[in-house]
Amino acid sequence: MPVITAATAKAHQFDGATWKSFVSPSRGSSELVAWRAEIPAGAPTSPHRVNHEEVVYVLRGRLRLEHDGSAEIAEAGDVVVVPADTDVHITNPGDETAETWVTTRVGFAGIMPDGSRFEPPWVK
Repeated sequence: MPVITAATAKAHQFDGATWKSFVSPSRGSSELVAWRAEIPAGAPTSPHRVNHEEVVYVLRGRLRLEHDGSAEIAEAGDVVVVPADTDVHITNPGDETAETWVTTRVGFAGIMPDGSRFEPPWVK
C-alpha cells in the first residue's frame, strides 16, 4: 500500500486553477482517481457535463455549484455528490482560494459545451 505524499503530487494548471494529481492509473490505481484542486476567487472555470459520478469534498473556502438549472453553495466541510451525466459549473464566489478533494473513477472525462471531450491530465 503506497503512501502518496503531497510533495510527489503532480500539479497541472487549467482554467486558472491548480489541480494536483494524487491517484490515477499513471500512479498505479486501476479503479479510482483523486485530486486536490485549488481554485482562486474569480477563476475562469468551465461548465461541463461529467461522464462519471464524482465526490467533491470542500477543504477550504466556498464553491458555487450550478447544475441542472439550480445553484447551491458548498463550504468547508461540505461534500457534494455530482451524479454521472450531469451538467455542472463550479466557481469560487469567495475572497480566498477554495480547496477541494475530488474522487471519481478511472475514465473520468468532461464533455464541454461545444461537445468536445476533455480528459484531464490529472486523471490519466
